Amino acid sequence: MMHGPNRMKTTFLTTIILFFTVSAAVAQLTPPKREFRAAWVATVSNIDWPSSKSLSTTSQKAEVIAILDKHKASNINAILLQVRPSCDAFYQGGLEPLSEYLVGSQGGNLSLYYDPLKFWIDEAHKRGMELHAWFNPYRSVVASGSSVHSSHISKTKPEWNITYGASPYKFLNPGIPEVKEYVTKVIMDVVRRYDIDGVHFDDYFYPYGGTTNQDSATYAQYKGTFNNIGDWRRNNVNTFIAMVHDSIKAVKPWIKYGVSPFGIWKPGYPSGVSGMNAFTQIYCDPVNWMANKKVDYLTPQTYWVIGGGQDYSKLMPWWSDTIKVLANGRHLYTGNAVYRIQDSNWPATEIQNQIELNRILNRAQGFVAFSSKSVTNNLKGIQDSLRNNQFRYKSLPPTMPWLDNTVPNAPVNLAATVGAGGVTLQWQDPSAAADGDTASYFVVYRALSPDTVNINNPKLILAVTGNDTLRYTDAAAVNGASYQYLVTSADRLDNESAATAKISVTVTGVPDEPAAARTYSLSQNYPNPFNPVTTIEFSLGASGPVSVRVYDMLGRTVAVPAEGDFAAGTHRFTFNGSNLASGVYIYRIVAGTFVQSRKMVLQK
Repeated sequence: MMHGPNRMKTTFLTTIILFFTVSAAVAQLTPPKREFRAAWVATVSNIDWPSSKSLSTTSQKAEVIAILDKHKASNINAILLQVRPSCDAFYQGGLEPLSEYLVGSQGGNLSLYYDPLKFWIDEAHKRGMELHAWFNPYRSVVASGSSVHSSHISKTKPEWNITYGASPYKFLNPGIPEVKEYVTKVIMDVVRRYDIDGVHFDDYFYPYGGTTNQDSATYAQYKGTFNNIGDWRRNNVNTFIAMVHDSIKAVKPWIKYGVSPFGIWKPGYPSGVSGMNAFTQIYCDPVNWMANKKVDYLTPQTYWVIGGGQDYSKLMPWWSDTIKVLANGRHLYTGNAVYRIQDSNWPATEIQNQIELNRILNRAQGFVAFSSKSVTNNLKGIQDSLRNNQFRYKSLPPTMPWLDNTVPNAPVNLAATVGAGGVTLQWQDPSAAADGDTASYFVVYRALSPDTVNINNPKLILAVTGNDTLRYTDAAAVNGASYQYLVTSADRLDNESAATAKISVTVTGVPDEPAAARTYSLSQNYPNPFNPVTTIEFSLGASGPVSVRVYDMLGRTVAVPAEGDFAAGTHRFTFNGSNLASGVYIYRIVAGTFVQSRKMVLQK
């Protein structure tokens, strides 16, 4: 096992040279059709959601919808939701008390009028997004300010907990066999009861604060044939990772299982990288997990810039090459520190460059941002950049053929009608495939005639819908244009069917300026035609989240001039089209249930 990583220390050099010599061209790379694009939604200390411990149920739900809508608009296709930050629960009826970060200090005594995890799952699936349940396996008490309920494991089983640091920062002891069994039982309760797409762990096994002699008695009792406490600790984690993997696959083999270890494996790997490491300091050996095929993906927390002592351009290729050799194609999704672009030594384009570097030679099959609000708060324009550049086309998560390689059947009876709202497509569910799978979601493709619609071209993905949706309205369709449409189905492991027969539509009779709702309106831009600046105005009957996007005639988003929460009333802003070619564009507002589109003409 050690030979593989050692042998690959220098295999990434060609890629690094390529990256730095063609950086201008890299920015123009077409985003791939297959890519895992995710954000961690952290609930510990109310980092991402909910925004406070005292939030009402209605407000909690509204925040969920706003988060998902913003990520959907950025073409993110998966959410990693922290459902167990510290031996607590963000779901109903579990084996542990409700989290203080959800219901306040009363914890398990308080009931909710909905199930938060089910709500997240349902809303994510409606948007064609995966939902992975993120667990902290061993952390039990976060800090001295934590409000721990009487039913919490730190109180019911104090002998299972060990304390680190000056404050009562507690972990369940990984060396106690009953602890591994207990945590696995908690996870499997969620696996059995919820329609999750994945189980995800972060890097909290043995703590970062350093383990000295807190578990010496446990080692003496359970060391078996181990003569080195470090080897014994790593084995405790290795056996736990394998236990969870085998338990999940025995019950729901389609659930993806991934871990996000610390970004440096061990000293000297790769050469030239220094700093804290997972192997000797927190007793994690993700190379072992991959070599034994006990995870489906790794998301190492490569939270550093390109260049320097923890060089991203060395670490990421090393992880990629190691996984490809040891694990026969299992996936690498990089963990990227979007929150750190506020640091003075982080260039504004650092995250964008890291994403593009991932794509050279398909080094990494995905990207996970920490954390959600760092993206949705648009730090240094990162959300705008993802929407307009790196993630400008929709993508599907990569397949996992070791779990399922059976292609589903295609939808049937695709039909189209033209109405005031645009072109409405309807289809019917496919029959079950050979393995019994039916459609988990549908992919709608569109080409502007006379081009041929092609499911291998990510530019032509118009929409990804949930499995309960058998229709889609193309509201950006305009009078006089001719389109070709087709639809595919995908199973829950993202295998995509063949396409329906294409259907051709020429749009006639669609009003250029549909009637607005009584208290909401999107005005015609002025001047129109324009070159290159025009004013766009909209009115809101109530405050709330608003998105205004500009599309070209292929339905691609070319700009997002307004995004965020707006007060009731009239708002106007200047749109600059200097970076666009002459032509007809559609601008569209989404404000709650109010949706309206208009045409504008750029003449240079």
